[in-house]
Amino acid sequence: MRKFHVKKGDLVMVIAGKDKGKSGKVLRVISKEERVVVERINLIKKHLRPNPTTGQGGIVETEAPIHISNVMPICPSCNRPTRVGRKILESGIKVRVCKRCGESLDKK
Repeated sequence: MRKFHVKKGDLVMVIAGKDKGKSGKVLRVISKEERVVVERINLIKKHLRPNPTTGQGGIVETEAPIHISNVMPICPSCNRPTRVGRKILESGIKVRVCKRCGESLDKK
């Protein structure tokens, strides 16, 4: 399994595509397809047929996946989109770090 620069729960900014410049939280990472689903980004309209589980049916807006290369994580300390580096702490834990300020992107 590949390691990616974003994880579920990260705050990311879209750097390419129709939603360029918008930011949101990563809801899901689809590693096989190298795609992410970001909250309120790349919205599509889906037509649902009425059935017992969904109820009435109709047109529903939902988030579609976008390619993982089109998003950059936002550093919590400098509040800017950044590239990601990796660093091993003294305790032996591998963490992702901001290339701008050097702070950890992973929650402690």
